[in-house]
Amino acid sequence: MKHLLALAVLAASAATGAQAQDLGFAGREFSVDLGVGVDVGPEYPGSDDAKAGTWLIWRNAGFTQPGSDLREGFAISPSFNVEGEREASDNDDLAGMRDIDAAYELGLRASYGMGPLMTFGSVRRGFDGHEGLTGEVGAKYRTDLSERVTLWSGLSLGYGNGDYNDTYFGVDADEARPGRPAYDIGGGFNKAAITFEARVTLTDNLAVLGEVEYGKLIGDAADSPVVQDEYQPALKLGIVRKFSFGF
Repeated sequence: MKHLLALAVLAASAATGAQAQDLGFAGREFSVDLGVGVDVGPEYPGSDDAKAGTWLIWRNAGFTQPGSDLREGFAISPSFNVEGEREASDNDDLAGMRDIDAAYELGLRASYGMGPLMTFGSVRRGFDGHEGLTGEVGAKYRTDLSERVTLWSGLSLGYGNGDYNDTYFGVDADEARPGRPAYDIGGGFNKAAITFEARVTLTDNLAVLGEVEYGKLIGDAADSPVVQDEYQPALKLGIVRKFSFGF
């Protein structure tokens, strides 16, 4: 996984540099917030139990004018996520279901910034726990509350292909039980979310980042008999450093 992540970062950086020249961004700089923190959210998709984990932060990537924090134009950056393991022995409602290992997701994120508005889309491929494709599409709006405090308000839709959705929301014939029928699910949107992200600047390059997400499973995923709670809130808190690269 470390080698795959390194290759993705190098590829994204190279692609970003080429696009900066091709799209006329010479004279601007590419900046991104990188850091680490704590992520408290569902133990696995559809779980009603929360679990704390490590939050690897890659946020607010994009082109800016030197001295400005407004991301402008098109940018590509890595996208990664860790989906928690699911063990049937931890919950009576999962009795007879197969265990799912933790999944490591790696892919790319494309964004387009125009003033305070940013639209984005991401796609990731899973390893270990699932081998499907997943990601999000959405938009965020920036509000400067003060010189040091910035708020991002966002809407997003999560999706998964058939392999991803079947891993977490499907029920095979040999897993069926009274009250839990076999359930076949294909690809599609599986989650809608409202997010609020706050960035509190400490120095020119350091900041505290916090995010509250109010998510809800939708579509066929919400109807799965293994879903214990359709509502999937999450809370994240971490510290980031801003990195800037001129072109």
